[in-house]
Order: sequence, then structure tokens, then C-alpha cells
Amino acid sequence: MIGISLVPCGYLYNSYMSKAKVVLLENINEIAVQTFQQHNMLDVSMYKFSIEDAPSEVFNADILGIRSRSKITPEVLSKFKKLSCIGCFCIGTDQVSLQSAKMLGIPVFNAPFSNTRSVAELVIAEIITLFRKLHTVNLQMHKGIWSKNADGCNEIKNKTLGIIGYGNIGAQVGIIAEALGMNVIYYDVENKLPFGSNRQVYLLDDLLRESHVVTLHIPQDENTTNIINKNTLNKMKKGAFLINASRGNVVDIEALAEALESKHIAGAAIDVFPQEPANNNEEFISPLRKFENVLLTPHIGGSTQEAQVNIAAEVSSKLASYHLTGSTAMSVNYPNLSLQKPKNSCIRIAHSHKNIPGMLQAINAEMAKYGINIQSQVLSTDDDVGYVVLDVSTKSLPEKLEQSLSAIQGTISVRIL
Repeated sequence: MIGISLVPCGYLYNSYMSKAKVVLLENINEIAVQTFQQHNMLDVSMYKFSIEDAPSEVFNADILGIRSRSKITPEVLSKFKKLSCIGCFCIGTDQVSLQSAKMLGIPVFNAPFSNTRSVAELVIAEIITLFRKLHTVNLQMHKGIWSKNADGCNEIKNKTLGIIGYGNIGAQVGIIAEALGMNVIYYDVENKLPFGSNRQVYLLDDLLRESHVVTLHIPQDENTTNIINKNTLNKMKKGAFLINASRGNVVDIEALAEALESKHIAGAAIDVFPQEPANNNEEFISPLRKFENVLLTPHIGGSTQEAQVNIAAEVSSKLASYHLTGSTAMSVNYPNLSLQKPKNSCIRIAHSHKNIPGMLQAINAEMAKYGINIQSQVLSTDDDVGYVVLDVSTKSLPEKLEQSLSAIQGTISVRIL
């Protein structure tokens, strides 16, 4: 188990002395375990529950893996004794207090691309289902009603799909939709090069006015919360469809219910919600339940076997790489350094600190005091934190060096690899 000593300015990790304790919550795919084992990290525990139901032993973890249900708040972070990094085995990271984790020296990693295809395919399936009213006729058939007619059913060919957010998933949706004959337009806060004949529009109102179906693929932040509201819904074509498989708070559900009630919006497909059940035993409550022309799915956009395997492999690899090499490449909250394993003749020291003047000078002064030669030194910073990794050409370190480095004012954490 990784030893830890509390010091005035931060944590002191001795990760080279023992293997890390890895805890994976929320039924993460077992490929993650195999990935850790391939890196000789054998102390891996898997659980089905989320952090809210976790017993005390979970808080002894060095490495934590979660999915979307676990809320890692500052209070939850304070319960961990020696947590070094967090893996979100999903696309989003808004379930983690990223700033709090950063200031504790805890990088957070996710899998921003691994379930792209799964979400895109769900959206395409929903578009066809809405245009052909498959959900409605399916319910009728199960009730014994044979209603063969073409009323309200249309092909998607030559219809306009409006994509709000042209990132990895939005662009993938656009590629598939165009291949199926749709006209694709997209709105993004940044200028994005289009794929195929997809076309960028520069005003959200233009996209809403032109589109027969609108799909959202945006993060949740102060600018996107309730971006689809009473006002924007009224700007959509009468009889258009709305799809949301991004974040629950980007659609005002009450306003959508009103637009469905008035029949201004002909139907919707919603996979994410502002409030979601904590587990499968809790009832799902929503004003959308009464509408037969609304497809409701339980946050399953990325829930395919292929996506879960890809996510498990990607995130566990990032966590293992950080533990073994100090690499923070692709971390969502930490200065990014892409690192390989240190040379056999070197010991690696990873030092996280507040981004204040004089830190490198203070670190180098400590190294010089002990007569240690620095073979390489790499630094990355953001507004709050600096992260420096040093390879030193020595077979062993002076006993008091770690304490000395950790005692530097502004230090957040020190790890020896």
C-alpha cells in the first residue's frame, strides 16, 4: 500500500515503495482490471455501487474509477486518505469537483472519444424512429391495434438536421446523417471545419429556423444551461423534433412539455435529464412521461458493450500511465505533460505546486543541497497549478529529500516514481 505522510504544504506519496490500491465503482467493464494487471497493478477492487453507498474501505484508494452516478464533491474528496488520481469512465466529468481535485494534486481523466459512435448511432436511430412514428405504432401493435397508414410518416432524406455542438459526437452524427441523405447544418461557439457537405451557421436562431430536427451535443456550463427554453423552442419550425443526448440541464423540460402540449414540437427523444434516479430501483419522474410522441431512454447513449470496453481500456491506461510515469496527458483539470517511463538509471520525482514565482528555483535549490544531478526537467502550468517532473541520475535518494521538497511553501504534492 502506498505510504503517506501529512506535511504542512501538501501530500507526500511514496508510490515506488508499493503497488497502488485501485477502486472501481459503478460496475466498470472488467477490461479495466485486465489493463491494470498488464501494468503489474494487481490490487484492483470492483464494486457495483456509487460513491454515495461506498463503505469506509473505499476511501483508502490510491486510484478511483467512477462513472456518471458518483458525485465527487469537496466533502467526498476530504474523506480520501491518499487519493492520487481519478478516472471518469465516461465522456463527462461534471460529476467531479475538478477545481477541488486539482488543488489537492489529483488529476482527473476521462474518455472523451470512446463512446462517440454509440451515441451517434442512438441519435440516428431516434431520428428515423421519430420521422416514421415507430414508437407510436409499436405501442399500438402491443395493444392489438392494427393501424396501417402513412399519416405523419416521412423519410429523412432531404430533411434538414440541425446540430448544436459540432464536437466529436456532433460531427459523427453529421457524417452519418449526410450519408443517409439529410441536409446537415451545425452551430458551434467556435469555427469548426465541416465534414462532407455539412454547413456551419453562425447564429443559433438560423439553425432553429431551418431545421426539421435539432440535436444537442454540448457540455453543461453557465452558457448552455437551458439553452433550449421557451424562447428557443418557439423559434423552431412548427412540427420539428428535438433530441438531447448530451447533458440534462441544457433543455428546460417544463418548456419542452408545454411545446409538446401545444403541438408546436411534434416529438422529442431525451436520454439525459436534470434530475436522474440514483439507481435502477428509484422511480423516474418527469412531465414528459405522458407524451407518447417522446422517446425516453435512461441515459444510455454510450451504453453499448463496444463503448464500455473502449472506455474501460482508455481510462485505465491513462490512470496506470499517471501512476507509473507521472504522465498527465489528456487530464481534464491538470497541466498536461506527456511522459514515457524514466530510464533505468533514473529516479523520477513529480512535484505539484501552486503556480507562484520561485517554485522551480526552490526545487532546484533543494536538489543542489543534496548534491543530486538533474538529468531532465519538464514543467507545465495553468493559472492555478504548476506540475514539474524531474529525472535524477542516482540509484537512491537521500532520506530527507522528500520531506524537504514537500516543505517548500506552495507545494501541493510530491510523488517518487
